[in-house]
Amino acid sequence: MKSILSLCKTLLVGTGLCLLYVPATNSLVSAQAPRLLSAETTYNQTSVREATYYFTLTVPESASAPLQQVSVTQIRGLEAIGFDERNSTAFEGTGDRRGQKLGITLAKSDRQQRTATITFDQPVAPGKTITIGLKPLRNPNYEGVYLFQVQTLPTGKQTDNYVIGTARLQFYGIATNE
Repeated sequence: MKSILSLCKTLLVGTGLCLLYVPATNSLVSAQAPRLLSAETTYNQTSVREATYYFTLTVPESASAPLQQVSVTQIRGLEAIGFDERNSTAFEGTGDRRGQKLGITLAKSDRQQRTATITFDQPVAPGKTITIGLKPLRNPNYEGVYLFQVQTLPTGKQTDNYVIGTARLQFYGIATNE
């Protein structure tokens, strides 16, 4: 019994001494990836053609690089949603506080892969909040929850892509009075 107590004391003291020599990491500022803040649609009824899906994200001040590309991949929903590359937009700010319009190129939506890739004409600098407005060809015919994975794509010397959030949009069937 005494040998077990002695061993435990030795381990505790040794561990404690080791912890004294761990360098403090609180003073280091690590680079942060952009974050998805919100997602919303202007119309949540099925089959509507006038809807726009807004994805608002922020590029933190501590980001290691400006934001150049974002992909939005539908990961849940009964029907693949395609996007209109000519009528999709982006701007600085949020839906209720719109700022300067941003030039974007939307890669033709790959309905098979359910992915749209947004490339900014000018990289988005750290410290900015932006909103991407994707214009669907139409809302899905089937009601339910549709989930979209939003991620940044590597550019230049960057090699990592980051999943920055999952957006949830819900669509409802139009009630009929019959």
